Amino acid sequence: MTDSSDELQQRLERILLGGRRKYTRLEVAERAGVPEERSRRLWRALGFATVRDDEVVFTDADVEAMRTADQLVQSGLIDPSIEVSVTRALGQHLSRLAEWQVDMLWELIKAQPELGRSERQVARLVDRLLPELERVQNFVWRRHLAAYAGRAFAAPDENLETRTEIVGFVDMVGYTRLTRQIDEDELSRVLDAFELLATETIAEHHGRVVKMIGDEVLFVADSATDAAEIALALTERTSADETLPSVRAGMASGRVLNRFGDVYGSVVNLAARLTSVARPGTILVDRELAAELADEKAYELRVRRPVTVRGYNRLRPAALRRARDVPTGAFASSQHLAAEMLGLTESVAPEDDTGEDAVTARPRRRRRRIL
Repeated sequence: MTDSSDELQQRLERILLGGRRKYTRLEVAERAGVPEERSRRLWRALGFATVRDDEVVFTDADVEAMRTADQLVQSGLIDPSIEVSVTRALGQHLSRLAEWQVDMLWELIKAQPELGRSERQVARLVDRLLPELERVQNFVWRRHLAAYAGRAFAAPDENLETRTEIVGFVDMVGYTRLTRQIDEDELSRVLDAFELLATETIAEHHGRVVKMIGDEVLFVADSATDAAEIALALTERTSADETLPSVRAGMASGRVLNRFGDVYGSVVNLAARLTSVARPGTILVDRELAAELADEKAYELRVRRPVTVRGYNRLRPAALRRARDVPTGAFASSQHLAAEMLGLTESVAPEDDTGEDAVTARPRRRRRRIL
């Protein structure tokens, strides 16, 4: 790359911003017909740095975007009370996407040394690729719109913001130690491989990736069996890959608040706590999810000893795994399992070689407090 980096930056800005910078923030607000303070809030919510009132940094595209955002509010599509929240969510998601795309572009430029000798060639490459990226993004966005619209119209009486779902976390065991043992390139490869495996597995079993959080993935599913298959398949596939650390998982079922692509509520917290106490290669589920899976012959559930974690006293999880041939009586029946999860009966045997508690049922002599 030559020393004229300013020239390249100006070329790229004209391409990416749709024109030259020629307006201040106040001029954008005036031209778009949006109150000045409101335009300031929206700009900050998008994640952009605050600029001085006399700083010329905006283009005609900024004016049009501000005008369009105002029309969405005026039409009633976006409630004014959540306008900033919607803008913040949009900015956060697209910021991550843009960072990844710039990294990808830079790798492409480095792989073609001839581009490094000409700012004009780099600008032409960006100019050629930008419409293609926009088409792909628009297609993916529309496909997701179609999927969620289908779900909404299939259950018109359902509250799409607050609904019953299964929430699951799957994280890599020993990730902190791993980061101290391998270099950045190898760490990037491990994270890419885990993210690819997680997204493919979750999509395969009709779940949805909420977000990747470093060494773990947060997902949701509509059915108990879909959630079980996601957790089991991810555990099995990472175990089969010698280049990936083992994983552990925690899942819980109940009412979840869906807000701007993320999920919130006690069910999310419970799933996270279960993950934190799960052993490597183990999947822990709460009693609600265990009850939903109790009659599924494809799975086995073992009630674990009560554990205390932050926010939950004497939490009683069950370990989930695929059904296999076992001696009669080694596991609780579906009815006994449900009773165990409700705290109505209990008999805990010594831990077996998997670190799980074998459970049999017998009458209780005293009542047990239900969590």
